[in-house]
Amino acid sequence: MALSCFSFSVFSFNSSPPPLPCFSNHFFSLKPSSLRPCIPFQGKTRAITNGLPETDDSSLVVCFGEMLIDFVPTSNGLSLAEAPAFKKAPGGAPANVAVGISRLGGSSAFIGKVGADEFGYMLADILKENNVNSDGMRFDPGARTALAFVTLRKDGEREFMFYRNPSADMLLQEAELDINLIQKAKVFHYGSISLITEPCKSAHIAAAKAAKDAGVILSYDPNLRLPLWPSAEYAREGILSIWETADIIKVSEEEINFLTNGEDPSDDAVVRKLYHPNLRLLLVTEGPEGCRYYTKEFSGRVAGLKVDAVDTTGAGDAFVAGLLSQLAANDSLLLEEGPLRDALRFANACGALTVTERGAIPALPTREAVLNALMESAA
Repeated sequence: MALSCFSFSVFSFNSSPPPLPCFSNHFFSLKPSSLRPCIPFQGKTRAITNGLPETDDSSLVVCFGEMLIDFVPTSNGLSLAEAPAFKKAPGGAPANVAVGISRLGGSSAFIGKVGADEFGYMLADILKENNVNSDGMRFDPGARTALAFVTLRKDGEREFMFYRNPSADMLLQEAELDINLIQKAKVFHYGSISLITEPCKSAHIAAAKAAKDAGVILSYDPNLRLPLWPSAEYAREGILSIWETADIIKVSEEEINFLTNGEDPSDDAVVRKLYHPNLRLLLVTEGPEGCRYYTKEFSGRVAGLKVDAVDTTGAGDAFVAGLLSQLAANDSLLLEEGPLRDALRFANACGALTVTERGAIPALPTREAVLNALMESAA
C-alpha cells in the first residue's frame, strides 16, 4: 500500500535490517564544483598538512550529533512507494552544518558516531573531501549507520521515514568524546536528536558542559524530528531541557508553534517567551521569507532570496552554517545590529541556494556562489 506523503512513518531495524529497494548508483554524485577547494574566508588562508587544512582554532566550529544517509526521491510529489528512484546523499543536521561552514571557507569539525560499514566509511570520506576535521568521529562495529528516506512534496517540502533503533549515532559514549577538540572551538553547535536516548544523551550533555566551561559559544538548533521521539510531550521536554544553556538558538516557525503548545509563531510576544536570560541571539527562520532576529538590545527581520525550491532538505542547516561561519570569525556581530543583519543576509542566501538542488550536503553552496547570488539579487 502506498504511504501517504502527508504522514510521518518510522521504521527501525536492529542487527539485521530488512532488504532495501534497489537504488541506481548513478543517482548519487557530489559535483566536482561542490568539492573544489574552499575560498579563503575573510582573507584568512589555512595551511595544508598531509593534504588537509590545519584546523584554525581561533575560528573553529565543532558540530556534534548525527551523520546519516538521506535517500531522496528523484521525482517530487510522490509517496515513497511510488518514487521510481532515489538519490543517495550524505546528511544529518550537525554534519550538514560542519560541511557547510567548510564550503564557505571556514574551519569546522564533526563529532559523532557512524557504523563500521560501507555507509559509515563513505560519510567519513565525505567529511575529508570537504575539509572537515573528523578527529572526533567514531565507528561502531555493532550498529549500522542511520538511514532516512525523505518524501518530497510538489512544493519541495519534505517528511521523513527513518531506519534506526539503534543506529550508531545513538550509541556514542561520553568516554569516546574528543574533549580537547571541543575545548579548542570558538563555537560548539548541536541539535536535539542526540538527546533522545542513552548513551548519546549523556555524551551530548558532557560535551556541551566541557564547551561551556571552556568559554565556547554554544549554538543550538533543535531540528525537530517528532517521529524519532517516544511522544510529543517527551520531545518538548527534551528540547527545552537544555534550552537555557545555549548562547544562540535557531528555531523555525513550526518549532515555535510546537514548543509553545500551539501559539502563534508570528507574534513577537510569543517568540520572546522563548528568550531566556543568558541568551545572546534568538533566530526564527521563515523559509523563503527570510528570518527574524532577537537580542536583548534589538530585533528585526531580514528578507530572504526568492528561488524555485526543488528540495528544502538542509536549508536550515545551510542557514546556520552561513551565520556561524561569520560569527566564528567575528563574534562582535552579536552586539552590533548592522553587521548581524549583513551576516543574516549571507545566511539567508546560503539557505536559498541549498533548496535549488536535491539532497543536503551535495547542495551546500560555496562562499563564491553565495556572494554571486547576493550581488545578482542587489542588481
